[in-house]
Amino acid sequence: MQDPETFLKSLFEAAVTAADPAKCLPPHLKRILADPPKGRTVVLGAGKAGGAMARAVENYWQANCPERPLEGLVVTRYEHGIACDRIEVIEAAHPVPDAAGRDAAGRILDLAKSLGPDDLALCLMSGGGSALLSLPADDVSFDDKRVLTDDLLRSGATIHEMNCVRKHLSAIKGGRLAAAIAPARRPPL
Repeated sequence: MQDPETFLKSLFEAAVTAADPAKCLPPHLKRILADPPKGRTVVLGAGKAGGAMARAVENYWQANCPERPLEGLVVTRYEHGIACDRIEVIEAAHPVPDAAGRDAAGRILDLAKSLGPDDLALCLMSGGGSALLSLPADDVSFDDKRVLTDDLLRSGATIHEMNCVRKHLSAIKGGRLAAAIAPARRPPL
């Protein structure tokens, strides 16, 4: 019989392995591409696993439908970027946002707004995405958003509480990215 520490460590390692984008994304991509779009396929993403998810999508594309167009933009935490050929991966600060995250979020929103009814949006979001998509709402300055994020972190606010505040100060959170993607198809992954 395993000791509790070894057992718990094995459970953790099994969960991490099961969550590997290279393993968990392909079945969803196969289902989605059974009905391929007439237009573009655009990847939009953010989070600490963003680079790994973008690479998994590109690997699947190369192996299964290399002739199909694929483009996109993903923002991830510094030192988490992974080189991709068709999907641009940008690194930015986490958890307190920086200009790289703000600019990437603006570009992601612009890319979403460019989608039409024949296009497909693949949204790749993981932990840290809310902090990395740091484009403030029109009436909020970026510096104020940075200070507020830092204050929330120091206050001990939970991630749920922080995200509740963030969505009200954001040009991209709180359903705004989904609204920008419409009328493109946006299947669940």
